[in-house]
Amino acid sequence: MRIGMIAGEYPPARGGVGAYTRILARALVEQGHDLFILSRPNAEERDSSLQLDQINSWSFGCWRQVSAWAKKNALEIVNLQYQTAAFKMSPYIHFIPQNVSAAPVVTTFHDLRVPYLFPKAGALREKIVWHLAKTSDGVIVTNEEDEAQVSDLPRHVMIPIGSNIEAPYVDAEAIQEWRRKLQQGNEQLIAFFGLINASKGLDVLVDALKSLLTTGENMRLVIIGDTGSSDPTNIGVQQAITERIVSLGISHQVTWTGYLPDRLVAAVLNAADVIALPFRDGASYRRGSLMAAVQQGCAIVTTQPQTPVKAFVDGENMCLIPPDDALALAKALRSVLQDSRLRGRLKQGTATLSQLFEWPDIALNTVQFFEQIKALCSH
Repeated sequence: MRIGMIAGEYPPARGGVGAYTRILARALVEQGHDLFILSRPNAEERDSSLQLDQINSWSFGCWRQVSAWAKKNALEIVNLQYQTAAFKMSPYIHFIPQNVSAAPVVTTFHDLRVPYLFPKAGALREKIVWHLAKTSDGVIVTNEEDEAQVSDLPRHVMIPIGSNIEAPYVDAEAIQEWRRKLQQGNEQLIAFFGLINASKGLDVLVDALKSLLTTGENMRLVIIGDTGSSDPTNIGVQQAITERIVSLGISHQVTWTGYLPDRLVAAVLNAADVIALPFRDGASYRRGSLMAAVQQGCAIVTTQPQTPVKAFVDGENMCLIPPDDALALAKALRSVLQDSRLRGRLKQGTATLSQLFEWPDIALNTVQFFEQIKALCSH
């Protein structure tokens, strides 16, 4: 199948939807499909199996360039990778499906949160997202919360995302090297991974660390990641967290790694004793950082899903706590760090859970849905 993917963010953008698009595209190529990517002007792709074209902008009339791109490459399906911030808040991408007739348009919603359009846009913001969903020939959602919202749409499917790092195996020597590098003394290591964003609850984790250190625990917080480029508010969030760390007097117990390539992310995740991901909106399939920690078989402490996720079992494959609760987070981290049997059980649980999120299966399920939509649209 000749598949086109539209991505507001794509390498050199780090993490998030850009990473998802690239990993999925590569998995589809490995299964014999032809992949064409359309993204913003500074996007790059060195893999010759993926053809990358750059759009001038996501402004009014962007669908004309999308149509020309789809016709030029004789695409059989166009897959719009939608996430609120990825297209620089452009309202015009929401009208791509109804203005592109060269191929059916399937929109993958990485979240259904409404975008900022302009001051006092009000209800229009929600309407424009649903306009995109209803005019798309098919809709893919990545988590159970969003599936519940699109249940009335006739052509939809839920396909969870996989890990947003491409590093399935890390040797023991690299793990130990990073552990020696990060530790100062015999500290236990708590790691946070992902783009720095207000929804990630990193400030709550900082408060939990302060609580643990106050009671005499010997721990270090390792923050893996940076602000990324899709959401400009992330810079302010990181600044506020840095200031909070300083004001709490715990700077000496926090290490920022900044951006790391995938193989080093995997090494640091494995070097840590526990991964803390206190999402404000709860653990979800939509979180690539959570999927990365699951893929690496880590012991994870995260927040309770807003919508129940059957695969996430408290005490078996992750510890689940209420959101925005630094004391509960500190208590859970202490339990995991002090109880080696619990830690081992969680790691075994995530190793088993990871089998549900393998990229070859994700790619196969995606193509099957594309084929269904193509057949329906040909009648």
